[in-house]
This record gives sequence, C-alpha cells and structure tokens, in this order.
Amino acid sequence: MLTAQDLTVSRGGIPVLESLNFTLNDGAALVLRGPNGAGKTTLLRTVAGLQPPMQGTLEGAGERIAYAAHADGLKTMLTVTENLSFWASVFGTSGIEDAVQAFDLSALRDRLAGSLSAGQKRRLGLARLMVTGRPVWVLDEPTVSLDAVSVGLFADAVRAHLSGGGSALMATHIDLGLEAGVLDVGPFKARPRAALEDEAFL
Repeated sequence: MLTAQDLTVSRGGIPVLESLNFTLNDGAALVLRGPNGAGKTTLLRTVAGLQPPMQGTLEGAGERIAYAAHADGLKTMLTVTENLSFWASVFGTSGIEDAVQAFDLSALRDRLAGSLSAGQKRRLGLARLMVTGRPVWVLDEPTVSLDAVSVGLFADAVRAHLSGGGSALMATHIDLGLEAGVLDVGPFKARPRAALEDEAFL
C-alpha cells in the first residue's frame, strides 16, 4: 500500500500541490488527471524519491518503486537483450523473457537500442519495469510515442502487473481501458506564495 498524507510538493522551492491525501492499494491503479503544468510530474517525481516532499508523509514508497518518465533509460550502445539484462542485474532479478514477450521485442533482441525507432525505444523502456521486480509502478505519460497496438501491449502489461498484486500510479491522457481510480490534482493546486504571506497579517 502506498499512502500520502497532507502532502505538499514543490518545483524549484515553490509549492505546486498541497494538502494531498491518497491511498494506492495493492492490485490497484490510480490515474492522475489535470492540465499541463498542474503538477502531475512533480508529484510523481516526489513519490519516486527523486525529490523530497515539502511537507507531509509518504509511506510504502522507497525501494518498492519502479519509475518510468519521459526518458526511456536506455543504454544506446547495448542491444535490446543487453539492456534488459543490465537492468535485471541492477535490480537483482533474473529472466527477461516475460518482458520481451509482453512488449513484442523478440525480433529486436540483437538491435542496438540507439538504432530503434521512438516507439520501439519506448516499448523497451517500459519493458524495463517488468525486470525490476518492484511492486509499485510510477509512470509519467508512459504511452508517448506508442502506436495503438503498442498502447494495447502496455495496458495488458499493467493489467497483468495489477492481477499479480502490483500497483500503478500514472499520469496519462489516454484511456487504457483499465479499472482505475482517478485523482484530479486541480483542487490541490497550491496558493501563490504571496497570498500565503499576506494571510499572516490578517
């Protein structure tokens, strides 16, 4: 279970979202909604441990998180197989076959990652999630560069992850056909700092 209590997240030291409370149960997905610039990426980076919260607590994160953002996290001079094997060794897991099959990478095994198309790189980057062995997937616009078929592969992978007791927190504008809760970050937009300072004199 991943739990956020009274969470305030910031960008450049300025509060972006405040007073956030949510719980992500094992086997469940939670989709973040909100316009560009609303703070979804900042929230995900905080949950993933890339930056500390300004206020509040996160429980159930830390070493349980596998994070996938806009960068695919690939070694361009390694093959598809070598990339997945590398990440499996980093996370202390073994076996990459499930990830290869799930993201239809069999025909690309011996291709250098740097020679792949944008969509193929994205599929390889997402396949990396499956070899981490971590139960909580934190995903920032994971379907960027994917065609309709590949979006379906990704949705199937998430569905299998959830059915195995994993969970997923993601920001996406695409309906993946998953049973998922929705968290609209709009109501949690932080008030301007000036307004907060003025209130001290009221």
